[in-house]
Amino acid sequence: MLSPVAVKPPAPAGARIRVLIVDDSAVVRQVLSELLSADPLIRVIATAPDPLIALERLKVEWPDVIVTDVEMPRMDGVTFVRRIMSERPTPIVVCSSLTEKGAETTMEVLAAGAISVVTKPKLGIKQFLHESAQALTDAVKAAARARVARAAPAAGPKAGPKLTADVMLPPVTGEAMRMTTEKLIALGTSTGGTQALEAVLTQLPRVSPGIVVVQHMPERFTAAFAARLDSICAIHVKEAVNGDRVMPGVALIAPGGRHMMLRRNGAQYVVEVSDGPLVNRHKPSVDVLFRSVAKYAGKNALGIIMTGMGDDGARGLKEMRDAGATTYAQDEASCVVFGMPKEAIRFGAVEHVIGLDQIPGMINRYGK
Repeated sequence: MLSPVAVKPPAPAGARIRVLIVDDSAVVRQVLSELLSADPLIRVIATAPDPLIALERLKVEWPDVIVTDVEMPRMDGVTFVRRIMSERPTPIVVCSSLTEKGAETTMEVLAAGAISVVTKPKLGIKQFLHESAQALTDAVKAAARARVARAAPAAGPKAGPKLTADVMLPPVTGEAMRMTTEKLIALGTSTGGTQALEAVLTQLPRVSPGIVVVQHMPERFTAAFAARLDSICAIHVKEAVNGDRVMPGVALIAPGGRHMMLRRNGAQYVVEVSDGPLVNRHKPSVDVLFRSVAKYAGKNALGIIMTGMGDDGARGLKEMRDAGATTYAQDEASCVVFGMPKEAIRFGAVEHVIGLDQIPGMINRYGK
């Protein structure tokens, strides 16, 4: 067990977010430390080349957020995360390589309790991390606000333009296409969403309405995420490809690095997967999916916005509600980060607010 005797008390409100970096690469540790320390709201308190050294460092001072690799010597990332979450739950951001093995291991780490994942390549890592500085700092700030840890400072302003769903498809005008007998569920989530989606989808029976999902996640990781869910769910879960039909008993996960939109093909619904600019600084974007659902499904759809940081999905869910869809938000008590649902409620997009454990039953009732 980790001894709490020597651990310093939590940082006072308004203090910078304290971060511990764990990675066996000296280059990665140095670059991550420099990038995160450049943000005035973040302070890197230590780095460690492997989990065992990190555990010793935790006896001196406990961080607000841990940033860790998953493939490391002496103790693997899954074991490390499980130990942290069992002894003193702390927000953990995974910094993992873009490999098939890395993606599969990352899914195990997320299932063990990690909050989110950012990627790093095998080559050109220094340049890549510099280009991803905003994503890295945003991930740390989102993690610091997660419910597994104490309160942390609010995130500072983000750099760069914030595009809306207009860049992918025009706003909804008039009523959605004529109703059909097919119903569908549209889910949007971000930080904490991997665990939340597992809690929902594993409780659904094999015969359920077709489901379309946007989970903010990097490219390549969504395929491993969908495969893991498919292995533990009664319904079929897959990473969406262009032209996939939205069918009962199937959940389509938007691929990382691509937007997913609903389309109509006669009386059937299909998805369009395409490239495009970041919307609300995300790709895939919940707003893009929800707007397309408002346009092509209208009253045939049910929209749910779940745990996550930011406001992606709030406007799209409002458009769904205006088009006649039923809309729900996950409640604050069950969210890891009550950002996206809170913004959707504030925007007037939400009809009902319910707990995570109530969502599967609500979906089952809607499908009957």
